Amino acid sequence: MGTQTGFPVEISEPLLGDSKEIGSILVPEWKDQITIRGLVVSALLGGLFCIITHKLSLTVAMAPTVNVAGGLLGFFLVKSWTGFCSKFGFSVTPFTRQENTVIQTCIVACCDLATSGGFSSYLIAMDERIYEVIGVDYPGNRAEDVKNAGLGWMIAYLFVVSFHGLFSLLPLRKVMIMDNKLTYPSGTATAMLINSLHTDAGAELARKQVHCLGKYLIIGFSWSCFKWFFSGIADSCGFDNFPSLGLTLFKNTFYFDFNPTFVGCGFIMPHIVSCSVLLGAIVSWGFLWPFISKHAGDWYPADLGNNDFKGLYGYKVFIAISLVLGDGLYNLIKIVIISAKEIFNKNIKQNNFPVVIEVIDSECSNLQLEQRRRNEVFLKDRIPSWFAAAGYVGLVAISTATIPIIFPPLKWYLVLCSYIVAPALAFCNSYGCGLTDCSLTSTYAKVGLFIIASLVGSNGGVVAGLAASGLMMAIVSTAADLMQDFKTGYLTLSSAKSMFVSQLLGTAMGCVIASLTFWLFWTAFDIGSPDGQYKAPTAVIFRQMAILSVEGLSGLPKYCLPISCVFFVAALLINLLRDATPKKVSQFIPIPMAMAVPFYIGAYFAIDMFVGTLILFIWERIDWKDAENYAGAVACGLICGDGIWTVPSAILSIFRINPPICMYFGPSLDT
Repeated sequence: MGTQTGFPVEISEPLLGDSKEIGSILVPEWKDQITIRGLVVSALLGGLFCIITHKLSLTVAMAPTVNVAGGLLGFFLVKSWTGFCSKFGFSVTPFTRQENTVIQTCIVACCDLATSGGFSSYLIAMDERIYEVIGVDYPGNRAEDVKNAGLGWMIAYLFVVSFHGLFSLLPLRKVMIMDNKLTYPSGTATAMLINSLHTDAGAELARKQVHCLGKYLIIGFSWSCFKWFFSGIADSCGFDNFPSLGLTLFKNTFYFDFNPTFVGCGFIMPHIVSCSVLLGAIVSWGFLWPFISKHAGDWYPADLGNNDFKGLYGYKVFIAISLVLGDGLYNLIKIVIISAKEIFNKNIKQNNFPVVIEVIDSECSNLQLEQRRRNEVFLKDRIPSWFAAAGYVGLVAISTATIPIIFPPLKWYLVLCSYIVAPALAFCNSYGCGLTDCSLTSTYAKVGLFIIASLVGSNGGVVAGLAASGLMMAIVSTAADLMQDFKTGYLTLSSAKSMFVSQLLGTAMGCVIASLTFWLFWTAFDIGSPDGQYKAPTAVIFRQMAILSVEGLSGLPKYCLPISCVFFVAALLINLLRDATPKKVSQFIPIPMAMAVPFYIGAYFAIDMFVGTLILFIWERIDWKDAENYAGAVACGLICGDGIWTVPSAILSIFRINPPICMYFGPSLDT
């Protein structure tokens, strides 16, 4: 039994195959996992997904998750190529699950730059087009706070800021993935899909798991396709807005929206995580936000928009971040203390891995063999901590010297201070993503925007705040993506070094490909026009936030800061309580990080996750062994099916093919 660290853990990883299959897999050297054909496929699919992401983010402010689709399409293209070459007598290198994982990682890293690169948010929020959309008469909207979009400086800026996240948490990969077994549902689902594509299904259990995964993948895909027909324009109708708990609760985002991904997350996460998310939804959307809304007109102006920092939105952002920071910083400090003790404790061997396994029957030895095999592969090609530290320091030095040249209002000392704080925020985001599969990247970016803009003030604060938000968005996003992909690599027996190198290559691709594909949109369409197709709503919101943030703390609504401090302290106290009480008690104490996510996003996904965990709970009580063997396959099938549907749905959106039906619900009329 491993020592309790305060993190939620899984009893066992969702695996495909038994220990014999895991032990018989020949793992290529890390260099052999990265191939020319894989990089070519990654670049092609990365470009495709960048175009899709730009299209969606500039129109409806949405970005698809491409982990699953990238793994599946990468498999299809390489398998098609090897099959074609073999048919004509050419010798080809076998296509392994490790190469498939590297391709998926590279695609995700490339596509992520289309979102975190700010092409639909902070970068074009500086442009004259968005300045004119907001209006020259808008208070604080100055013509001096304009930097027009340019392909050259955008590519240069992305190269300067996009790699820090890859180095910031690299020393913590073992702690996050192995010691504390954070779930990372999308990464786990992608790994299970890749394993199923490459397994020979020789073992009976493996064959049944592959069949179960395929069945629920089809169910998830078919259901997502069915929902699309009723979702109306911009997904404003249909099952995604189904008032399943009544119209009153629907107004406060309490409804079951039939989302296979979130239901699957409920299957794959520990019960305490799903329950914590639901508790956070009840506290925020059930009590806190309605209570604060009653004071509209007193605590804040009653006629503000939904994304105005001076209104309810300000409470949502800062209180959610307070909970996240309280939990994240507590666990970060605890990890540092534990790691320091291990370094100075000579009696603890280097390969003494904490494995949390409930002793149920003789199959525990097989689970231990599987665990040991994965641990050995994951740690075989070590990336020294000094390399990560040196890389981060070097990148910070380059950024500190370069960013003020691109954005003069953002002084070098503000850049340096941002990068000193950023690793802690990157840890918080990666930790939260591991728990709930939700990344709060844009929330961290907005907090960075607010702080820097308020420090700089009215003379350049808008541009400085927007540039700083990009800096923050890049590091917290890439750090979370890296850990998500490390989880995938861990479960597919891929080298950590090959995963890291593929992230570097994919990020470099993204800096160029995401910029070029955006430039096609920028030159071909009137981006930002209120009457056009590409309204860029996120860019308008970011610029308005930057203008408001110049006022600093005085611009926040009444009592926002004190309430946020209360929740920050509450997160610390809850974690102390979790560590101070026996495990039989602490397992029922909620996790503040998981509670924080619905504060900002809404309660609907908490309902979905709770439905998933409730079904799993009942299943475990009826047939624990069956649930242990197949719950992971069911979860990953639902997540994969829904994830694959994002590709055809995005293509339909690009060709302006809207759903034919808008299924809308309203109160019945009096007769």
